[in-house]
Amino acid sequence: MVIRLLFLTFVGAFLCGAVKADAYTYPDLVKRMTDLPELAKLPPQGEKTSLASSYDRDSRYDAASDTYVKWGANDDGGGIIRKEGDDRVLMDVQGPGCIWRMWSATAGAGHVKIFLDGATAPTVDLPFSSYFDGKTEPFTRPNLVYIPSKAANGFDNYTPIPFRKSCKIVAGKGWGNYYQFTYTQFPERTVVPTFKMDLSPTDSGALDQADKILGQCGQNPAVDISEGQTENKAITVDAGKTAAVSDLSGEGAITALTVKLDLPKDPEEQRVLLRQLTISITWDGETAPAVWSPLGDFFGYVGGADTFQSLPVGLLDDGTFYSYWYMPYAKGAHIEVGNDGPAPATMTWSVASAALTQSIAKLGRFHAKWHRDAFLPTRADRMPDWTLLTTQGSGRYVGTHLHGWNPLGGWWGEGDDKFFVDGEKFPSSFGTGSEDYFGYAWSSAGHFSRPYHNQILNENNEGHFDDNRWHISDSVPFSTSFEADIEKYFPNDKPTLYAAEVFWYLNAGGTDPYGPVPVTDRVGYWTRPEAYHEPDAIEGESLVATAKSEQSFSEQRMSAYGRQWSGDLQLSWQPTQKGQTFEVPLPVQKAGKYHLTARFTKAPDYGIFQLSLNGTDVGPTIDLYASHVNLSDVIDLGEITLLDGAPVFKVTVIGKNDDSHAHLFGLDYLKLTPAP
Repeated sequence: MVIRLLFLTFVGAFLCGAVKADAYTYPDLVKRMTDLPELAKLPPQGEKTSLASSYDRDSRYDAASDTYVKWGANDDGGGIIRKEGDDRVLMDVQGPGCIWRMWSATAGAGHVKIFLDGATAPTVDLPFSSYFDGKTEPFTRPNLVYIPSKAANGFDNYTPIPFRKSCKIVAGKGWGNYYQFTYTQFPERTVVPTFKMDLSPTDSGALDQADKILGQCGQNPAVDISEGQTENKAITVDAGKTAAVSDLSGEGAITALTVKLDLPKDPEEQRVLLRQLTISITWDGETAPAVWSPLGDFFGYVGGADTFQSLPVGLLDDGTFYSYWYMPYAKGAHIEVGNDGPAPATMTWSVASAALTQSIAKLGRFHAKWHRDAFLPTRADRMPDWTLLTTQGSGRYVGTHLHGWNPLGGWWGEGDDKFFVDGEKFPSSFGTGSEDYFGYAWSSAGHFSRPYHNQILNENNEGHFDDNRWHISDSVPFSTSFEADIEKYFPNDKPTLYAAEVFWYLNAGGTDPYGPVPVTDRVGYWTRPEAYHEPDAIEGESLVATAKSEQSFSEQRMSAYGRQWSGDLQLSWQPTQKGQTFEVPLPVQKAGKYHLTARFTKAPDYGIFQLSLNGTDVGPTIDLYASHVNLSDVIDLGEITLLDGAPVFKVTVIGKNDDSHAHLFGLDYLKLTPAP
């Protein structure tokens, strides 16, 4: 009898443990928006973060042939799950779960409805634009909800929307195009509340507190970390040497890292210095560092950019870099700085650490690694994927810093983000474009800084750019493996070059394949190719300063379309209708007979024109329509006689090809060759 009772007691305890579930209140979920220590927790079985988006459904994986089909398809505005009458279903998942982020490039006046937990009436029924305009409660907190600005053309809303059993999102006519909903599905028996638009005072207060913390980026948000200690240290790192910043022993966690050094004012000198200096952190006496990075990239900054303050990292106006990532360790931590530059570097560090508040066995180790083109997919059908991170084990992906060099211009960021979790063949997160992943839209070159995403440098998409995205509430858990990719359409030989700093937590003993990168691969690769210049040509762009027209005209860089334009530039004129004119004096002073040739741009929105010199037509009418942007052949405009003084070159719109969208005009160069 005693044995039977003991057996039943054991079975009862086992069953109770099996059904035990986490329970979250709305304030608990809101706290995840600013709780950096929470990210270190290894994920429970069954937790998954995914993305519902409008990616091009032509991209698919064919299991029968093990083939990725149309993997670079790029019509990313119209993808949906299905139609229901006149409505479009954008998301349909089973819970429990929570939406952490919604984004759009074109949120319109049509309604988007959110149905939760099987209800027949929507919990939220608003014009899609009203999710983002800051006027409708509870979507009103300025550090959680953003409307497009001149610097960042994108709609973002980070207000958590939890659901107990299911979530279905439906869009009506006129809702817009392009959407993303990032959400987490919790383990099956997790208890979460069903979101309500009319929040209780407690729930509303939690959003207010999150908004306050996110409005104070630059301060450590981890207010409930146990009291610890701070070590301040000034060090000088000799050329070609390393120096220890801190040696921590026993069990604990780094809660803040700051460093201040004198940065050169010249942007290029900043980039070189911050790539020559490195930071390395090893945990628990291991020989391979879990953190290895050029110093600037570790803080989301390469050089020559604006100061910025995001939630986990930033650069303060006084020149202090900060990192508030939570970094637990079991037996100790060793931090050192390397200097691969030619001169000593002096800096002041501050390292804050604290005792752990939970078992180290439940916590991952913080990893941050920098690379260029490491572990790219080898399959041809995976093009144009570019690997951000590949790792094996259990952990969470928490952030991306992407630095790029795109000297010839053109929009570099059409590529979608793709996250493959635990060996899945098709990514559970499939985005709609690189700028969408980084929180903006429409290839905006503006600079902006927000708690979870920022673009702190962009040279008009024709040079360096720096973009950051932090996954805080929407960290991406994995149990066995993780691969993050972002599509890269422009090849290295264009050149368009990427360098990534990736941030993640990984269980002790997990596989991190990234090692240190030589300084020769970290600096100096951003060289601007020299353009071809047609000998003795009058460059179109050189005429902008003296030209006259009632319509707008400007210099335009053309290298995004190829390297064939002389000087990589053209004169671009934007007439709107037949009969409009453009004229400019040519820098030719010597009278005589000349042979006139020219090259023009042809494009889908270009018109038909008549050219003249000093009121006399030269050459036939020229139709500059083409199905894609390219440079015309050299056009012979005949022999002309010039008198003393600068001749006036005039362009008149005659009309347009039936297939053309507009009447635009582009001049690469004119060339006057003395006639025999």
